[in-house]
Amino acid sequence: MTQEADATTASGGQAPEAGDRGTHEVDLRRVGIDPDFWYPVARSAGLRRSKVRAVSFAGRRMALYRSAGGTAYALEDRCAHRQVPLSMGVVEGEVLRCCYHAWAYRGNGRISQIPYLPKGAERPPRGVRSYPVRERYGLVFVFPGDPARAEVTPLPVLPEAESARHRTMMFSRTVRCHYSFLHENLLDMNHQFLHRGVLGRIQPKLLGYDTGPSSVEARYLFVPSGGRKDRGAGLLSREGVGGASTPDVVTIRTQYPYQTLQTVPESSATAAFSLWAAYVPQDIEQRVSRVFGLLMIAKPAIPGALHLAWPLIRRFTERVFAQDRMAVEAEQRAWDEQGADLNQEVFPLILDVRKVLRANGTPLAAPGCPDAGPCGDDRGAPR
Repeated sequence: MTQEADATTASGGQAPEAGDRGTHEVDLRRVGIDPDFWYPVARSAGLRRSKVRAVSFAGRRMALYRSAGGTAYALEDRCAHRQVPLSMGVVEGEVLRCCYHAWAYRGNGRISQIPYLPKGAERPPRGVRSYPVRERYGLVFVFPGDPARAEVTPLPVLPEAESARHRTMMFSRTVRCHYSFLHENLLDMNHQFLHRGVLGRIQPKLLGYDTGPSSVEARYLFVPSGGRKDRGAGLLSREGVGGASTPDVVTIRTQYPYQTLQTVPESSATAAFSLWAAYVPQDIEQRVSRVFGLLMIAKPAIPGALHLAWPLIRRFTERVFAQDRMAVEAEQRAWDEQGADLNQEVFPLILDVRKVLRANGTPLAAPGCPDAGPCGDDRGAPR
């Protein structure tokens, strides 16, 4: 479906649905993210050889470790013996050993050794669940859903992240809100008033947007209209330290479950920068998210210019992120206080992305269970 700018007004697009006021449809803030995708959980550089760390996906606690040989593994973060977290353990060669009774686990979750078990004695039939792991773009990705689908589900394709013509800035921050608030925040560029002290005064004009079963893409024209802009903002959009402000075409896309943003100066045919973001729920109720972002910036013609500008660009992006985090966390607090989504949304673009997030999401897990639905005894641990 395609919506042009003239059709995306409060009177021309789709009317606000009762579901967005919490009466008929499922409250989006009670919809879980689909686990059958690759999600980043750590930076590759932060996972050193022979080290283990605890990470989470929607209440699933995982022990992420890198073997002495350099391979990354992810195991359910509990020893099958006494349920002590394996992330408290130690890495020995290719195995992870529990800190309590020294049970050792291979990367596939199977028990490889119980030191005090008599020779020839039968080991327990189950180990712990393992999760598929891949590394790319400087990130460690895990597949928390059905492992049979991991091989046929591609990682996100980000050619700029591996291009010599770009330099990539990586972000990893915790935001205390449901992932849907983050999708809405980035797609709805009408909130630029929030950033007036960083970006100056911006008049965003929606040029049009397209929707599909699992995606929404919006195109805006950003027209500067005065005010003081952070120097890093100008450098990021190729205006130079003292360059004049020019309009930018900003394209933002939710391609479930990820989100991208690309900025092209009106006077240019190529993007000044591209952003890729993944929102990884941390808790069972999915009210806390870990944001992983890759900001891929095109290198200017002047050698070394981007290196000099890097600290200013980093400061600018941190300031914008801090303001967005303040807003979405306030939205989450309001939802917590009210017990329902009482938003009176009027922007058709946001109504459409809410439909996409609902349609592609999953029921939230039952209390005390990291998987959707009732908990059984069989959690997929290897036999």
